Amino acid sequence: MLKRYLPILEWAKIYDRNMLSSDLIAALIVTIMLIPQSLAYALLAGLPAEVGLYASILPLIAYTVFGTSRTLAVGPVAVVSLMTAAAVGNIAQQGTDAYVLAAITLAFISGVILILMGVFRLGLLANFLSHPVISGFISASAIIIAASQLKHIFGVEVSGHNLLDILLGLSKQPEHINIPTLIIGISAITFLFCSRTYLKTILLRMGVKARLADIITKTGPVLVVIITILATWIGDLENQGVKVIGDIPQGLPSLALPQFDAEIWQQLFISALLISIVGFVESVSVAQTLAAKRRQRISPDQELIGLGASNIASSVSGGFPVTGGFSRSVVNFEAGAETPAAGAFTAAGIALVTLFLTPLIFFLPKATLAATIIVAVLSLVDLAALKRTWIYSRKDFSAMLVTLIMTLLQGVEIGIIAGVGLSIFLHLYRTSTPHSALVGRVPGTEHFRNIDRHKVDTQKHMLTLRIDESLYFANARYLEDRIYALVSLNPAVKHLILMCPAVNLIDASALESLEAINARLKDSGVTFHLSEVKGPVMDKLKRSHFLNDLTGQVFLSQYDAWQALRNTAGTASLDV
Repeated sequence: MLKRYLPILEWAKIYDRNMLSSDLIAALIVTIMLIPQSLAYALLAGLPAEVGLYASILPLIAYTVFGTSRTLAVGPVAVVSLMTAAAVGNIAQQGTDAYVLAAITLAFISGVILILMGVFRLGLLANFLSHPVISGFISASAIIIAASQLKHIFGVEVSGHNLLDILLGLSKQPEHINIPTLIIGISAITFLFCSRTYLKTILLRMGVKARLADIITKTGPVLVVIITILATWIGDLENQGVKVIGDIPQGLPSLALPQFDAEIWQQLFISALLISIVGFVESVSVAQTLAAKRRQRISPDQELIGLGASNIASSVSGGFPVTGGFSRSVVNFEAGAETPAAGAFTAAGIALVTLFLTPLIFFLPKATLAATIIVAVLSLVDLAALKRTWIYSRKDFSAMLVTLIMTLLQGVEIGIIAGVGLSIFLHLYRTSTPHSALVGRVPGTEHFRNIDRHKVDTQKHMLTLRIDESLYFANARYLEDRIYALVSLNPAVKHLILMCPAVNLIDASALESLEAINARLKDSGVTFHLSEVKGPVMDKLKRSHFLNDLTGQVFLSQYDAWQALRNTAGTASLDV
């Protein structure tokens, strides 16, 4: 039990010097990458820059103790930061102590939700976020995030949590654009994009070893930070209207406590739940992908606890909601991290930065951090997925499109709620009219196939209806209507067999429908049979009176039913 909730006890006993070396190297690279990201995502969440650093220390240590992924890098991420800004913005005004306290409380509530989900093994709740919904949500969120950072690139003041408000605000600001800020922003974006796309290839052609080339490429954001800090300081650009980070408190974060106010918790609960689920889905998908590459495994339920502990740790250290980041985790993996200890070493690196280097960040332009965010999030936009989904499934496409449009126009919370709601509705609609088919025997075999797709043998006095969906309240009436219609169109029928190879559930409503079908067919002189009923379904049926009242039999296979009931006089076609 202790090892289940403390995975550190498993890998710590095999930890050796080689693992330590690998983890230290990975931590150094991730620390360099995380410094500008943590500052940028704090600003994206509407918080002081130092809060991003605070959210990158204790959460990583908490995940080291409770997480199961060897390479997942926990910390602030773009989408969760945007959701934080949207949620907390409804509680307090940016720049106030109340805003920071609300963000701390949001992280605490999210942590509690995640831990409870893990303890009660409720990771399945994340299944309500289908891939098309997640894809549409992330693409739309990335577009909003990129658009929201344009104000820092232009050096203007714009507010809004959806694309329409942001673009409308920007359209009113052309005369207020600060040229030095614009130059810094565009230069930073260009440098970051080129370094991400071309620098590694150039270095390899110059004879630099692959791993060193990769490390240098990953330090691109730090190089931009250093160059723009020097340019701003030397050129005295702050006095020319370039907005900088300014004073960042030097030292480790002090202990913070969330608000224990019932009204605040009620206002933040839905947002915290959405942040928890979205963060978990993003985190666990990355963790599983990376674990599979090394033939390792993670525990989704324990991941919930690990992420929950990380969020509570973020809250008590003055941070905001965190989760596993895709880009950082991939870098951590490729850098050779062997255990979650790499995260603890990264936390130590961020702590040292917070203790000694924050005065050096005073002249860091906000435009530089905005450029870092824009380049990072644009890689998340996948509009081509709309075309792929349209070709494969119109229903999934509609869920993706609605999520994308609603997120862009109404904000992240409304967007994801709309996407989930539509997905559930479409699922109920699809399963309320499940696919079913009349089947016949493939000549010379024991196989049965759709009479409209294959050349099969049928018996005039016997109908077999294969149902390709579990039976529950939404489709119970459909099954009744389908069977009654078939019987009325085929007056010679004496036996009707319901073939159930795909039926994994028969709920109480469906059971009543089966009882009604059995009674009505009996009155019509038709015997009702079942075939290929799965064991768990059969166990439930045995706890009812249905099998006692059934006019026919329950056959182990459809071939057994065919053998028992077939008419040796020949075959005949059926009316459908």
